[in-house]
Amino acid sequence: MRNKKKFIKVAIDSPAAAGAGTIALSISKHYNLLYLDTGKAYRFLAMHKIKNPKKFTINFAKKKINKLKIKDLNKKNLLSNKIGIEASIIAKKKSIRDLVHKFQLKLAYSPPKKYSGSCLDGRDITYNIIPDADFKFFITANIKTRAQRRYKELNKLKMKISFEEVLKTIKLRDKRDYSRKIAPLKKTKDSILINTTNLTKRACFLKIKKIIDKKISINGNL
Repeated sequence: MRNKKKFIKVAIDSPAAAGAGTIALSISKHYNLLYLDTGKAYRFLAMHKIKNPKKFTINFAKKKINKLKIKDLNKKNLLSNKIGIEASIIAKKKSIRDLVHKFQLKLAYSPPKKYSGSCLDGRDITYNIIPDADFKFFITANIKTRAQRRYKELNKLKMKISFEEVLKTIKLRDKRDYSRKIAPLKKTKDSILINTTNLTKRACFLKIKKIIDKKISINGNL
């Protein structure tokens, strides 16, 4: 593990479709950070469970996670509604969370040397995965705005689904994410709240950049 003074760790938690992924990716590119959308790791396993329901055991999942590369998480089919629902179900299981947890920790604390740090977004990053993160954010938006964003995203991918179905799915995911017993979604006291409902992607990026730059200029930790 590197001396944390030589790189920064950014932790972001958010409900589904709040724009955290887009913002985290922009921040990662700007500061040369390794980016991981942790939710896609669960979606990756959910995809394999749907494809191989009878073969899907904890050992099967372990083999898939051990071979998982970040590029594998960029597959467009991982964004399907069906996979999203299954991902929220398997994410409740401690055995699955433990597997994904190890994968997340490795990338958060030991990113490849070419990076200046790491940026992870998910549901429990700020308090469970990177509790000592240099920067913590909780990104949210009202539920209709989130559903509209996901609906447009799925339409661009030519996935046939109604807005009502998307809204229903997000409501269900919110309920599961906030109420699950293991690592539920929550805003920590030391996380900065960013509401993206009425903000453009650029405005969100600049708001977070200003916060990061201010701390870096004071502490000089980059």
